[in-house]
Amino acid sequence: MDSEVNIGRTLVLVRHGKSSWDYDVDDHERPLSGRGRRDAEALGRLLSQRSLHPDLVLCSDATRTKQTWDYAKAGGATAGAIEYLRDIYHAWVPELLAMIRDVPDEIHTLLVLGHAPGIPDLVEHLCVRTDSPDWTQMDNKFPTSALAVVNVPGPWAELGKGRAELANFIVPRG
Repeated sequence: MDSEVNIGRTLVLVRHGKSSWDYDVDDHERPLSGRGRRDAEALGRLLSQRSLHPDLVLCSDATRTKQTWDYAKAGGATAGAIEYLRDIYHAWVPELLAMIRDVPDEIHTLLVLGHAPGIPDLVEHLCVRTDSPDWTQMDNKFPTSALAVVNVPGPWAELGKGRAELANFIVPRG
C-alpha cells in the first residue's frame, strides 16, 4: 500500500464573504459588500498566520466566491492551484463530497470555497460531533467568511459521513 494513502489530510471548508444586495444582478453575479471584502482579507491573514496553505482550492465560479479568494490572497493566503467550478454553486452535500473524493491523493491540504447551506451541511455530514466550543459556535451560526478546518484521517476517496474531525471553526472579521 502506498504510504501517501495513510497520511492525514486537512480540509478547509469556507463560506464566501458577505455579498452585496445593492446591484440588480443575477444571484450568481452578486459581488462582495464592503464588509465582505474586509472579512475576506481577514480570512487570508488567518490562513497565512495558521500556515494553512492549500495545495488546491476548489472555488465556486460565482462572483462573490471568486472575489473572496482574491481578497484572501491580498490578505496573504496562498495556494498551489485553484480551480473555479460552476458545480460548487448551489451544490448539496452529495455533489460536494463527490468533488472532494475525486481529489488526487497528492493533495494534502484542500480548501473548498462555496455557499450555504452546502458548506455548513458538509461539515455536519463529515465530522463526528463533540462537545467543543467550535461545535457550539458553529451550531449557533455558520456566517459568511467562516471556515471549518477538518482533519481527514485517510485518502480523499474514503471520506464520508462521520469519517472526519472538526479541528477548528473560525469566523475572521476585518
